[in-house]
Amino acid sequence: MGFLANALSRVKPSATIAVTQKARELKAQGREIISLSVGEPDFDTPDNIKAAAIDAIRRGETKYGPVAGIVPLREAIAQKFKRENGLDYKPTSCIVGTGGKQILFNALMASLNPGDEVIVSAPYWVSYPEIVALCGGNAVIVETRSEDSYKLQPEALERAITPRTKWVIFNSPSNPSGAAYTRDELKALTDVLLRHPQVWVLTDDMYEHLVYGDFVYTTPAQVEPALYDRTLTMNGVSKSYAMTGWRIGYAAGPDKLIKAMDMIQGQQTSGACSIAQWAAVEALNGPQDFIAESRKIFEGRRDLVVSMLNQSKFLSAHRPEGAFYVYPSCAEALGRTSAGGRKIETDVDFVTALLEEQGVAVVQGSAFGMGPNFRVSYATSNEALAKACAKIQAFCADLR
Repeated sequence: MGFLANALSRVKPSATIAVTQKARELKAQGREIISLSVGEPDFDTPDNIKAAAIDAIRRGETKYGPVAGIVPLREAIAQKFKRENGLDYKPTSCIVGTGGKQILFNALMASLNPGDEVIVSAPYWVSYPEIVALCGGNAVIVETRSEDSYKLQPEALERAITPRTKWVIFNSPSNPSGAAYTRDELKALTDVLLRHPQVWVLTDDMYEHLVYGDFVYTTPAQVEPALYDRTLTMNGVSKSYAMTGWRIGYAAGPDKLIKAMDMIQGQQTSGACSIAQWAAVEALNGPQDFIAESRKIFEGRRDLVVSMLNQSKFLSAHRPEGAFYVYPSCAEALGRTSAGGRKIETDVDFVTALLEEQGVAVVQGSAFGMGPNFRVSYATSNEALAKACAKIQAFCADLR
């Protein structure tokens, strides 16, 4: 009998963390490394949010709180869903977790039985299939196409649904592609789900506020109210308010699911950090100017990166609607050899050679279930982005 759980054999380590670690090692050797691999805003948390946390400490808000979250935060979450998404939830139908990952884990742990299927469209956030596996389910991967801007199509969704399907995980704007769905595109998908009443929707709206131009954001339960009673709408403060380290995710959904998630969390971590929760109250209820300001900066960065990548030999990049990622194809680079002599057979070879020869860290598309691509995070300065993209251009120009 082995000591470690069999479930671990179904789970892979995070590729994004692996790339970041490799970049750190090269940097420690004295190499100049520009990292475009981390999905984290480079802005500091707004001062009013930090001040709210300091005030909470001074008030002595340092004790255990309710497992599902402090009442003021659950009230703020319910108000946010009403104000921004037109969704009516009671505070008791909302739950707070230690980041979005815990929300996902608790929801799937509370609902999956062995053999249950969860539909995940590729390219996907690296943790979706791994969390499904840890919770005993089977991730059913549905590939999207570059000609569809990496968006799940209703016909593909229909084909993937079986009697064992319990969830569809839906992420818009997407990590890693940045693709965001219009209301009409969402409606085509929700029309499919209406025909399959056993299928629930777990929608990851973490990048909701990072959409550009005249794009109007909508979420599935908002587009199709008939799905309200089988949708868990997840969000958080990490991306919109530059609060990644505060570790606050939240969700709202049917009471029976929220109560089950509450029970699991009560035996797992209990409530999230009390100080971080009070900071999140201010984030949701306080001034929202930061969002518009950061969105404008991100939009300019997106345009810079897409333009420079599309000027590179052998690369092709879509102009995404949201998030802070670009997902270029490097298919035309395959079969070539880098200036350093590495044969480029896969997107892993491409990103490895790019890191070692030019000092630019990106993440291979195969880590997100679909290649040959790579993910570029433009959550860093224009200066760093321009320099990194120039290095990518040089690397591609030297491929033979």
